[in-house]
Amino acid sequence: MSENSDGARGDATGDSPRPTPATGEPATKATADTPDAPDTRAATAGAPADPPAGPPPGPAAEADAQAVPKAPTGWDPKAWEAYQVRQQRAKSGAWSIAPVAWAEAARPARAAPVPTAVLLCAVAAGLAAALFLGDGLGPGLLLAVVPAIAAAYAAARAARRTARPWTLAWAIGCVALLAVPALRDAGWPSALALLAAVLLGALALHGSRTWPGVLLSPLGFVDAGVLGLRWAWSGLRSRGSGVDRDRWVPLAKAAVVALVLLVLFGALFASADAAFADLLGGLTPDVSVGDGPLRLVLFLLGAVLALAAARAAAAPSRWDRIRVRPGKPRSRVEWALPLVVLDLLFAGFNAVQLAVLFGGYDKVLESTGLTHSQYARQGFWQLLWATLLTLAVIALALRWAPRSGAGDRRFVRVVLGTLCALTLVVVASALRRMDLYVEAYGLTRLRVSVAAMELWLGLVIVLIMAASVFGARWLPRAVAGSAAAAVLAFGLLSPDGMVAERNVARFEQAGKLDLAYFQSLSADAVPALDRLPEPRRSCALRGINNELSKGGRLPWYAMSLGEYRARQILRERPVTASYEVCRDLGTFATRSIG
Repeated sequence: MSENSDGARGDATGDSPRPTPATGEPATKATADTPDAPDTRAATAGAPADPPAGPPPGPAAEADAQAVPKAPTGWDPKAWEAYQVRQQRAKSGAWSIAPVAWAEAARPARAAPVPTAVLLCAVAAGLAAALFLGDGLGPGLLLAVVPAIAAAYAAARAARRTARPWTLAWAIGCVALLAVPALRDAGWPSALALLAAVLLGALALHGSRTWPGVLLSPLGFVDAGVLGLRWAWSGLRSRGSGVDRDRWVPLAKAAVVALVLLVLFGALFASADAAFADLLGGLTPDVSVGDGPLRLVLFLLGAVLALAAARAAAAPSRWDRIRVRPGKPRSRVEWALPLVVLDLLFAGFNAVQLAVLFGGYDKVLESTGLTHSQYARQGFWQLLWATLLTLAVIALALRWAPRSGAGDRRFVRVVLGTLCALTLVVVASALRRMDLYVEAYGLTRLRVSVAAMELWLGLVIVLIMAASVFGARWLPRAVAGSAAAAVLAFGLLSPDGMVAERNVARFEQAGKLDLAYFQSLSADAVPALDRLPEPRRSCALRGINNELSKGGRLPWYAMSLGEYRARQILRERPVTASYEVCRDLGTFATRSIG
């Protein structure tokens, strides 16, 4: 799995240009604005060829000319070419609904016949998903993903694709993100980690490095899933007879015999020894007839995802061939006037923020009639939106920036660099307001999430400033990598644990505690809440204890490390406070989220 690495014999494993039928020129010129010449490599054999123009063609040009069928009588040549394009796209999976120019530019080429190892890994991925994911996410997610990774590796190796540093970084990051559900019980950090893992997995398979490539790569799993099923079916049909059948039938028989022996002797040993039976029961998944439909769906999903990863590894979509035409450059005055006015507005706002930061709070609060916490809450969300809108303004400004020479480029750097620097002050002000707000009202999931997002937006602005100095080729991958790293750090730091820790520390210092909010936290918060004195400890843990009791006993592969620790703590020190005591302490009071 590489970044557009060249494959063998001009196959689909690399970024080497392929000739178009009519001109023999590289097809990498296809863009989102200019359609490529139709790809008629799959045209009907034996169709008459167009006569060559100019000097006598060489062997390669003759082969290309023979691949282009001549328009039948009564057909307009352009309409015939469009028809050929539609016929080719109809055989290209999800690309049949993509824009013509995008389909011609980024559509993956045909892959070599599916290796046997890929088919076996797909079956193993389906079985692992059916066995380990039916009871929930946890360490079983990593076990279910291993066969899919093996399938992608086998397909890439068969296609002679080599891994590059960025590919390895994306793959390692993807696996690390998939470990978050195994460590944390909270569902929302795990959901973010899964989405980020999909992005990094797509980048590892497709090797994208441009903005269109980074943004569109995850969509390649849809196309690869459709093509992967066709790829696997074609491989199974070819193995149904001849030499291939003589090769895989003995292997299948041996696997069936091994499974029968394993089940037979395993059952005998389990009935003979209670300790071995207990060990075997803890290691093997508990599968019943009632959850058969769910297991079947998981099997199909796991197998399809493995085939999609393998198909993308063998012949990736060429997202980097999609080009977005830059906007019409504006004159310096037309382009810079709105931005300079915006810079002045930012500078005035930041001057006020600095004055308040260095001792002007009392004067500001006296004139506005607000408390510290009200002043902080009033401005944080507006500053967050200001940061997001600034990034949009920078993107649009770069699209229409003047670029006639080196002087224009320096001018753009100065204007946008100033805006970025002033935006960093806005980010710092927003974070300071959030700190005041948390100090007054405590930390919640929403507050820690938006604060983390504001920090990441500040990092993106720093990356943009660095790109203006060192070049922007690495910027799309750097932004994607920073987003994935932020999600990974967010999951590893355990936001629910941070919320509980901060509120317990606030109780120890000021005696303020919101027991009602703790009822919605996950098991990750139990170690911090366990430090509270009774009966507040039992009341704070009451909601989490009830949720764990409802969930029952989970197998090891479906239990996160956070849940395991919580169950251990609650087993050693159970919840003892009564409902009446917790009610009097405000445990069941309703509260607004914020």
